[in-house]
Amino acid sequence: MDIDQPLPVRLKDYRPPAYRITEARLEFDLDEDETRVKATLAVLPQGAPGTPLVLDGEDLTLHRVAIDGKPLPADAYRADGRSLTLPALTAPATVEIETGCRPKDNTRLEGLYVSHGTFCTQCEAEGFRRITYFLDRPDVMAVYTTVIRGPKKTLPVLLSNGNLTATRELDDGRHEATWHDPHPKPSYLFALVAGELSAVEDRFITASGRDVTLRIYVEPGNEGRCVYAMDALKRAMRWDEEAYGLEYDLDLFNIVAISHFNMGAMENKSLNVFNAKYVLADPDISTDTDYALIESIVAHEYFHNWTGNRITCRDWFQLSLKEGLTVFRDQQFSADMRSAPVKRIEDVRALRARQFTEDAGPLSHPVRPPSYIEINNFYTATVYEKGAEVVRMLHTLLGAEAYRKGIDLYVERHDGEAATCDDLLAAMADASGRDLSQFALWYDVPGTPELTVSGRHHHHDKSYELTVRQSVTSGADDEAGPALHIPLVMGLLDRDGKALPLRLKGEPESAAEGSRVLEIIEEHQIFHFVGIDEPPVASLNRGFSAPVRVKLYYGPEDSGLLMARDSDSFNRWEASQQFVSKVLLDMVAAVGGQREPEPHAAFFDALSRMIDDTALDPALLAEALALPSEDTIANQLEQIDVEAVYEARERLRHEIAGRLAPRLAALHQADHANARYSPDAASAARRALRNRALWYLAVSPEPAHRDLVGVQYETADNMTDRFAPLSILADWRGPVRDAAFADFEQRFAGNDLAMDKWLGLQAASALPETLRRVEELMAHPAFTLTNPNKVRALIGRFAVGNPLRFHAPDGAGYRFLADRVIELDGMNPQVAARLLQPLGRWRRFAPHHQNLMCKALERVLATPKLSRDVYEIASKSLG
Repeated sequence: MDIDQPLPVRLKDYRPPAYRITEARLEFDLDEDETRVKATLAVLPQGAPGTPLVLDGEDLTLHRVAIDGKPLPADAYRADGRSLTLPALTAPATVEIETGCRPKDNTRLEGLYVSHGTFCTQCEAEGFRRITYFLDRPDVMAVYTTVIRGPKKTLPVLLSNGNLTATRELDDGRHEATWHDPHPKPSYLFALVAGELSAVEDRFITASGRDVTLRIYVEPGNEGRCVYAMDALKRAMRWDEEAYGLEYDLDLFNIVAISHFNMGAMENKSLNVFNAKYVLADPDISTDTDYALIESIVAHEYFHNWTGNRITCRDWFQLSLKEGLTVFRDQQFSADMRSAPVKRIEDVRALRARQFTEDAGPLSHPVRPPSYIEINNFYTATVYEKGAEVVRMLHTLLGAEAYRKGIDLYVERHDGEAATCDDLLAAMADASGRDLSQFALWYDVPGTPELTVSGRHHHHDKSYELTVRQSVTSGADDEAGPALHIPLVMGLLDRDGKALPLRLKGEPESAAEGSRVLEIIEEHQIFHFVGIDEPPVASLNRGFSAPVRVKLYYGPEDSGLLMARDSDSFNRWEASQQFVSKVLLDMVAAVGGQREPEPHAAFFDALSRMIDDTALDPALLAEALALPSEDTIANQLEQIDVEAVYEARERLRHEIAGRLAPRLAALHQADHANARYSPDAASAARRALRNRALWYLAVSPEPAHRDLVGVQYETADNMTDRFAPLSILADWRGPVRDAAFADFEQRFAGNDLAMDKWLGLQAASALPETLRRVEELMAHPAFTLTNPNKVRALIGRFAVGNPLRFHAPDGAGYRFLADRVIELDGMNPQVAARLLQPLGRWRRFAPHHQNLMCKALERVLATPKLSRDVYEIASKSLG
């Protein structure tokens, strides 16, 4: 489409639909070249009399239109590239529309398309309009009956939402299946899958005794790789009953794994369509991280059955109503299944890497954005991850019991409806009796809040004064925002690490020790704690109780104490990250100033004490030993110097390896036995710690330690232990590296999931020739530009996961990315737009880099017939 400054859609302009569609019968005659779709719609007028019926539609061939059985002449309706306008209806009517679409040519992967011979749909957010003309908006909810016809030989499996009500054989070698979904749903939750698929079947007995059939459909030959996903599904179903009282509501639940998919997965009612990488798993091709992601994403999509499907969002501005709430629910589930502190660390690390970066740039937006040009661009970390943090803060402020009552009331009030974020807050407020009007600002204020904290001890009255100042700014708008309602969980420690009483002035003597919630509601607040004999060490934002930056000076002794003694596991990790960040920032300044950094003996002492703490969870120690990513360090600089950040991080890695080599070698050898691989949390924790140690030993001055890298690759019996040394070897030169990458390529040739890992490691390599290698790999049989997984693995990994080479001084990385975005825009605008986002951070770099990044963005923006998706990202990035 030819886009010239498209107009935004604005939340303030929302109006209820002039018509509703209460029932939809869809008949599909599947054909790759042209699938014919007959839609029979029960339409109910509810707006102003005389309002035409305008249905959304894109890339459709219109064959026939009829109202109440009477075909309309051509001059009675108008069809253009984006809609079908029909005469105003004065009473309920039946509208029949016959259209054609071209699945084989649908490289956008929105609507109906073909993946490896399998027909499948992706309708969220606005893909249904590429299947038939419809009121394609989430507040129009209909009951669907779907009839699917296709050749039985090549499409033996025919699936849609709901229950299978009829099947029959047809005379021409085709067959037919009829599905009925009794639950009203918006069009974005419609799904159809047809192909040559194999099913793995299980069953689940709900709390009320209903027998539910569970099936996971995969390409033949992958049946054995569904075991973990099926187990995760059953655990998620049981957990949702026990934790939320929500029971599955149909007799059948299907998952289908597809190789071509723009997203991770889609929660279509009773027929979840997944990117195959989040279903298929076995130790040979899957890392421990893969197993954890499968568990989390399977749970996430299942949990949508209630928080997203039974209760959907009124409009796309409310996207976080379903996504933020469901992300929080899947985080709770994963925390219960695994190590809760480590899960929290993983979530916070991801939030800081993605969402904090988003908040600091030109694409910053609130959890509930006020406008958009292309809704696909708002499936962001802010909507998902920050939205989940908003729900988590509600849980913290209200307490678990009141939070659960709020959810129960929300479900009771809005089951079967399209709701808003305000509806969720209203249920929480009514159930708890709390005023959440100020808290509601979290949905509408962009930016990452910053809390500047200072503490002062008063010996004369044994009190401690904690002063908190809050401010909120975003990369899109430097003006300060209003004061937010922030739950700050905190504790106080004495110099031996013992918890101190947390009694505020005026409170009774029985105030508890440990942790308490301070409610920050003003720009400037002072809290007076009494009964504090000596200057304490404050442990703030425990468990990351709010998505904020906390500025409080800690000396080396205080940081070491928190690392070693804080009773909050998350804050032990947080203290280690703050300590190492300070060390790294000093080193970055030293590298930039061409001087040697000052020694940080206290840091190494604290790190040694953590390693020597035998009671520490191995998974937590593995996280504490991880250095902050290059992007995490860069985000703390006024002006990013990628070379200085890389050099400082590598220097610290070498210094840790040199100072702590014996301890690291012991960690690498500990608990290493030839036991059968298991993806359980305890086993994964041991492997994580072992492989973290290997990352340091790879730069040890001892040749025997460095040799462990090649040895581990050769002897590994699972992907986790094979992938770890291969990721280290990606930065090396020489025969060991060449042999390992050649072996991996030969061993896993033809396996897309494994080869995506192979592509990604080479794209992330620190070697100077990496960009040239990425360009070469685009011609490799393992890569294709039409598969989003491949694009993300190679091009996306280079642009996002390799700052050193992407930000090369000559601008070659920027030109490469712009070329790929332009090339992809005509195939898959959604993927192209997401690929472009790293260039939007140009303001954080030196003028030379700024100029080159802006030139790349300008070239993209000047491309003729640019999609709405890419136009929005490019134009906003340039400002």
